Amino acid sequence: MAGSAPRQLVLSCVRIYTKKGDDGTTGLLFGGRVRKDAPQIELNGAIDEAQAFLGLARAECRPGSTLDALLLELESDLWILMAEVATKGPNRSKLVEGKTLVTREMVENVEKRIDETTEQFNFPKDFVVPGQNRISSCLDVARTVIRRAERLSVEFTLENPLSQVGPYLNRLSDLVWTLARWQEEVHLTAKAAHAPQKQ
Repeated sequence: MAGSAPRQLVLSCVRIYTKKGDDGTTGLLFGGRVRKDAPQIELNGAIDEAQAFLGLARAECRPGSTLDALLLELESDLWILMAEVATKGPNRSKLVEGKTLVTREMVENVEKRIDETTEQFNFPKDFVVPGQNRISSCLDVARTVIRRAERLSVEFTLENPLSQVGPYLNRLSDLVWTLARWQEEVHLTAKAAHAPQKQ
């Protein structure tokens, strides 16, 4: 309408900080708080870090490629792991399989992915030196972080013997190692790296 005042766009400010963690504690799924250096938080920190490195590897992929889709699937799985780990024992009955609870089927799917990927390249017969290209290097870093998460999961597994978090992390590190070798195409083995140079 002519002469009417222009509309003003009102933007709401969303603050991501709550200040609740200023006392050194953090909230858990379904309630409760623990120290930020509690074992389950250390474990979730390592899983979070692994997820970020998988994302870094995915950023090097061709969008829509097989590896791109697979890494996105694995990153999504890690949200499920973090949800389960962030739940106190009395609340575990509230977890939902495949959404907030890691399942045996998820572990078996990773095993299937390992087998499928192994068929795509000639398996190295010696220790491999990382660093052949950016994607494989990112995957190798992700693998080492996943291994650290697996080590940190021991206490969690002992407290929750039916949990599949430990087995999933174990298979995931194997899969990410396999993906790194697949992406290398040509492997630099430790033996070749230390072989005397021909003059």
